[in-house]
Amino acid sequence: MDVETFGTALRRLRLSAGLSVREVARIAICGKSYVSDLEHGRRCAPSMCVVQALDKAVGANGELISLVANLANAAQAAGVDALEGDGTEVRRREFVGLTGAALIDTVLDASDDSARASSTFESLAGVLVDHSQAADGPVDLPSLAGAVWTAKRNYQSCRYSHLVGGLPVLLRGLRTACAVLDGEARLRANALAAEAYHVAASMLLKQDDKGLAWLAADRSVQAAQASQNPLMIGSSARIITHALMNGGHHRTATDMARGAALRMSAELTDSSPDGLSVYGSLLLRGAIAAAHGGERHRIAELLDEAAEAGARLGHDGNHMWTAFGPHNVLCHRVNIALRLGDVGAAIAYARQVEIDKLPVNERKATLLLDTSRAFLLQGRHEKALRILRTVGDLAIEEIAGRAAPLRLVRDIQATAPPSLRREAREYAASLGVGT
Repeated sequence: MDVETFGTALRRLRLSAGLSVREVARIAICGKSYVSDLEHGRRCAPSMCVVQALDKAVGANGELISLVANLANAAQAAGVDALEGDGTEVRRREFVGLTGAALIDTVLDASDDSARASSTFESLAGVLVDHSQAADGPVDLPSLAGAVWTAKRNYQSCRYSHLVGGLPVLLRGLRTACAVLDGEARLRANALAAEAYHVAASMLLKQDDKGLAWLAADRSVQAAQASQNPLMIGSSARIITHALMNGGHHRTATDMARGAALRMSAELTDSSPDGLSVYGSLLLRGAIAAAHGGERHRIAELLDEAAEAGARLGHDGNHMWTAFGPHNVLCHRVNIALRLGDVGAAIAYARQVEIDKLPVNERKATLLLDTSRAFLLQGRHEKALRILRTVGDLAIEEIAGRAAPLRLVRDIQATAPPSLRREAREYAASLGVGT
């Protein structure tokens, strides 16, 4: 293919649409530098899925797709492979497919946003260790509630780059609210703070920042206790359990989750969806902690009790931001079976999950990553890679910049059979993963 002709057409259509390179990259889920290189003929011919994404991004109504088809036909007639250009070796590790095209310079732009992200986490650290007197000022509790809702939604949708920037300001605002309000308003402010610190801790755990995650989790528990809301207290016990588990305190984490679930069971007798969801989620968190400690008897006990709570709830909802339900229980069975080395059981459980029943993308992505790992351990590399690419389609930020998923990418790349090696290498390169 004549890559210069394609690049010229792409630039013309982009300018006609009044779009910047960054905007096209964002819409097409491509790297900014990749789009720029295409426009200047510095890249090999893109795949058709990328062409289709770019065509849609610039509103070309099929013009780019037709151009590529015509150029490919002309090249074929001339005896030239449309993907090989002038016959020189194609730099295929620079290929960016649609699934994996949201490179690090899109999620956290390598030139600007990585430094900004680092600064944001430093600001978050400053908020978490600040024990000075809270600043006085006006408090808009409904606006704070809306900001907490947005933060939780961004987390569950795997929009982590949207989430982290607003956390320091949100936490400062809630700290002021908890200090200056009184009565029911203060209780409400503390409940909101418990939620906000909870999501901060969850984000930090994904970044493997155990120290800051522990601080945020502890702040969540303190705020929940101050809210005097049993549901909020139970919900925050989930994140402190998670922090304990990630710190290697598996027995303590299991005991804490089980104890918090028992207290909830005693205090909440109406079996409301909120109560059942928090109760069941605590049991699941305890089961994961028990799996880390290899306590098979406790795993079975906690999973069975969680399954019973899921059956009583009767659906997979997102009550109290738990994403709890029968299929969520199955997701945890997948994770635990994989952790215990029972790969066949993990895949069998995964096949039972109706993924559309899972209410949040973060839970879907986690399930798919576990399933990809299970297929890899069975030596079924093609299935492992296909599922991994599906995660990229669904929630690229669940892979890019996170250590564990990127290790999975490297493992697939390193062990792929010859028939799949090039595709695995190209996908790894699209995520910024070297050999």
